[in-house]
Amino acid sequence: MSKQKTGARVAIARVLASQWFVSVLAVLIAFVIGAILIAMSGASVTEAYYAMFRGAIVDPEAPTFVRRIMPLTNSLFFSIPLIISGLGLAIGFRAGLFNIGGKGQIIVGALAAVWVGFALHLPPVIHVLVALLSAMIAGALYAGIAGVLKAKTGANEVIVTIMLNSVATLGLGYVLGQKAWQAPGSNQPVTPKVAETAELSRLLPSPFKLHVGFVVAIIALAAFWWLMERSALGFKIRAVGANAAAARTAGISVERITAVTMVISGAFLGLAGANEALGTLGYVSRDVAGSIGFDAITVALLGRNKPLGTFGAGLLFGAFKAGGYLMQTKGVPIDMILILQSVIVLLIAAPALVRWLFRLPDARRVEELRKGSSDEHK
Repeated sequence: MSKQKTGARVAIARVLASQWFVSVLAVLIAFVIGAILIAMSGASVTEAYYAMFRGAIVDPEAPTFVRRIMPLTNSLFFSIPLIISGLGLAIGFRAGLFNIGGKGQIIVGALAAVWVGFALHLPPVIHVLVALLSAMIAGALYAGIAGVLKAKTGANEVIVTIMLNSVATLGLGYVLGQKAWQAPGSNQPVTPKVAETAELSRLLPSPFKLHVGFVVAIIALAAFWWLMERSALGFKIRAVGANAAAARTAGISVERITAVTMVISGAFLGLAGANEALGTLGYVSRDVAGSIGFDAITVALLGRNKPLGTFGAGLLFGAFKAGGYLMQTKGVPIDMILILQSVIVLLIAAPALVRWLFRLPDARRVEELRKGSSDEHK
């Protein structure tokens, strides 16, 4: 076999063995399973998925150009909190920390941002920046509780963050019941709306919903990349995640990195909460966090905890959410989106299953091919 053909075989094997290829297959399998379930329910698979496309990407049947491109901007709109919170969780995952407290950190971040938004009177740009910074500090401090407990006592961060979710949820209910936090003249448990100077303004005119939060998400993405790929702290975080014992031997304080990583992770999630309080809603209600904290876990895992991967996964799940609403008009419940997401999580968590189904090579097989090709041409 020629050297060129052997090299091509090795290159193809590398692609097939890559984690990214497994992620793509996981998404495709989820769509196939979704199609089977849609067909079993009696609905049309093509109509359902076409409706999802129309609701998430572009609507060819819309009467005007604005209406045709609105689905894409809606997908970007829904992806904002998923991207920011996914990046926050990815930082923890890179350090070997499983932060399940996204919901709680989003709640405290949203509360901090909304308080600054309605209680303080500041100039326009400064008001937004102070609100965003307050949300990041609140999220960082709240996640820091789990980080310090993990570092000092060895407490399991999964259990601690789950309990902190409950504390934040119950605390939110209590806060919304206080007069100082209730919207004037409203019987609903919601806070006053933030001042216009604190709102995340729209990037496009009405009826588009996309706002400056998407720019914030891009900045967060750049910050994540610099932190994890270019900074000394990022190197230490990756070292602890790869092998804590080896990192400790090399002189890295594992306990300090654990606490700092959780603080940074919480700052990102607090920022996601600010996006909901200042951009999406303009106030805080009981459901301000929704399922963002748990959806972000899927986003981070699907993106392999990498900046561009997490960004792409956030866009995909934002498209799922935007397209799911129109898909309902074809007799398919919105729960189908949850099924698609769940299947993706299952397959991402069990990559060996995907490799077995498609008979994909693993890293060892790629290395064997590479060595074999080297021996052939000696």
